[in-house]
Amino acid sequence: LPFPRTIMSGQIAYSLLYSIAKGDVFGKDQPIILVLLDITPMLPVLDGVVMELQDCALPLLREVIPTDKVEVGFKDLDAAILVGSMPRKEGMERKDLLKANVAIFKTQGEALEKYAKKTVKVLVVGNPANTNCLIASKSAPSIPKENFSCLTRLDHNRARSQVAMRVGVPSDCVKNVIIWGNHSSTQYPDVHHAIVNNHGKEMSAFDAVNDESWLKGDFITTVQQRGAAVIKARKLSSAMSAAKAICDHMRDIWFGTPDGEWVSMGIYSTGNSYGVPNDLMYSFPVMIKNKTWKVVDGLAINDFSRGKMDGTAAELVDERDTALTFLGA
Repeated sequence: LPFPRTIMSGQIAYSLLYSIAKGDVFGKDQPIILVLLDITPMLPVLDGVVMELQDCALPLLREVIPTDKVEVGFKDLDAAILVGSMPRKEGMERKDLLKANVAIFKTQGEALEKYAKKTVKVLVVGNPANTNCLIASKSAPSIPKENFSCLTRLDHNRARSQVAMRVGVPSDCVKNVIIWGNHSSTQYPDVHHAIVNNHGKEMSAFDAVNDESWLKGDFITTVQQRGAAVIKARKLSSAMSAAKAICDHMRDIWFGTPDGEWVSMGIYSTGNSYGVPNDLMYSFPVMIKNKTWKVVDGLAINDFSRGKMDGTAAELVDERDTALTFLGA
């Protein structure tokens, strides 16, 4: 059966649609219906995107539905990728940003609750992604919390690539990096458990890099602030790399992670072994099988890591508590 999708338009979605439509995410034999939901003023732009998708002549793409109506956008969805959010404007207080996004993601969560399949997999990309994801999930109580996740795969890919470049190996020679916590500048990119295939020899990332001060210093800040660095250079936010990370994230949900490897995803925190507070969307290392994620338990956490993990959790608790005051408003 064709799989409906919902994608918010915008530059990330524009970079994303071609990859999904040609089968990079849900498989080379899976027909797709793409549903493109956006605000009313963007409908003429969506028509142009539809034309381009038609002109790609992609055999898996059976239908493209542009709409500004949630009852059309969320109907019978199998996968929802929520890219759109209110960006922070100059002079805007953080609580004002949270308030605006609570309204958006409450509406989208309610629409998922009312119109989507209960098995829908929901990926939130729009920032602040973790808290937006939490609000959406709370607004769709009959959809399992495990079906909601937020994107930290871009941070994961950034960390993997930084280590690979430092060692001088391809990025697929680095595995099991971790992004803990919030998709913000407090996130903790952790390579204490990462493995590098260093020209045929497997070793820890710390041994392969052989520069502890870099791994505990500039490496972390580079990953944390990479989004801002891209904006400074491009005058636009990350689009190509974000779209690639979305594809990686959703493909792993659909097809699972390779044996012995984990990826990073923002997921609902409940009863984990790492002392992360409950009722947050927090990025953990996960393994995925049969479209179900499981947190990788039992990893040793040293004092350095503990402090970083707690710091990003504290920010998420603060964000959540502020956002929840607006949810009932």
